Amino acid sequence: MNKISMVDLHGQYLRIKTEIDQSIQRVLDSAVFVKGAEVKDFEGELAAYLGAKHVVACANGTDALQICLMALGLKPGDEVITPNFTFISTVEVSALLGLKPVLVDVEPGTFNIDVQALQKAITPRTKVIIPVHLFGQCANMEEIMPIAEANNIVVIEDVAQALSADYTFSSGRKTKAGTIGRMACTSFFPSKNLGCFGDGGAMITNDAELAGTLAAITHHGMRKRYYYDLTGVNSRLDTMQAAILRVKLKYLDEYSRSRRLAADWYDKNLRDLPDITIPERSPFSTHVFHQYTLKLTNIDREALMKHLEDRGIPTMVYYPFPLHIQQAFRYLGYREGDFPVSEKLCRSVLSLPMHTEMDEEQLKYITDSIVEFVTR
Repeated sequence: MNKISMVDLHGQYLRIKTEIDQSIQRVLDSAVFVKGAEVKDFEGELAAYLGAKHVVACANGTDALQICLMALGLKPGDEVITPNFTFISTVEVSALLGLKPVLVDVEPGTFNIDVQALQKAITPRTKVIIPVHLFGQCANMEEIMPIAEANNIVVIEDVAQALSADYTFSSGRKTKAGTIGRMACTSFFPSKNLGCFGDGGAMITNDAELAGTLAAITHHGMRKRYYYDLTGVNSRLDTMQAAILRVKLKYLDEYSRSRRLAADWYDKNLRDLPDITIPERSPFSTHVFHQYTLKLTNIDREALMKHLEDRGIPTMVYYPFPLHIQQAFRYLGYREGDFPVSEKLCRSVLSLPMHTEMDEEQLKYITDSIVEFVTR
């Protein structure tokens, strides 16, 4: 049996090695390593894939979040609502810009932002909502968007973990994750469902004027060379990464199918185990399983992780601590107990290996090892 990895990037590379190597060589031959034609081509191809009008590439997913906020002309103290159970970036960039992060709890089943908690958190200073499509499926955008529109709030989707997921409205209309809010941002970190060979990110919008502003901010605020219309940053997707992403984008749907097949195996073999809850799948969103995350009840998580580690099976906890108790954000005034769902999830979640190269032998070995621990 092949070694089990949380993410098998080497195996994925080997399957498309010829195309990747050719794309890299093409860039080397051009010697245009920044703002090369590959970047523009990738932006157009990703926009076409998503059914969006504009994609603006940048250096990483955290920059994408920050640049989206910068483009809105917000003022210090303006409030940005974001879920408490997620990666640090959404809170981090708000704080860096002098905005006030407002945390809300999440749903215990989907791990996505709790819409009722979101409604309660809105104040006259609320300017932005950032729903994070966590672990591979969309937040409830059909309920979020009317709330935002009624309160004149901008919605920025964080689609870094759910790129390629499909959202279905109650009317039957389908659209891609990242095309529902006014803007969306994503990361191309190597382990993402669409990942490059370094750092990378992008912003998505259907607003042409906004796209121009986003593009200018990524390039020191320039719309025309050496004319600085805005305060910007230096955040560009390099040509090499764009060329690699152009290849991998062609396989994104195949990658999503592979992840779903692995998730189906996990579901079938773990759903009936006592004290283990498999991931909930929302009826309105496909799930592309950036992570496959269990919830444990009355199970010693550390002991299970050690049991699996001894058998060569890696696991991860996403995320071990909720954002409101992190030292950097104590100043927000939240206390332990303020977000009971997030706090419980941090104590009980466990993510299993999930990637495009998993085979049935590996999957059986993983689930058999879990069954052995739970039923012994």
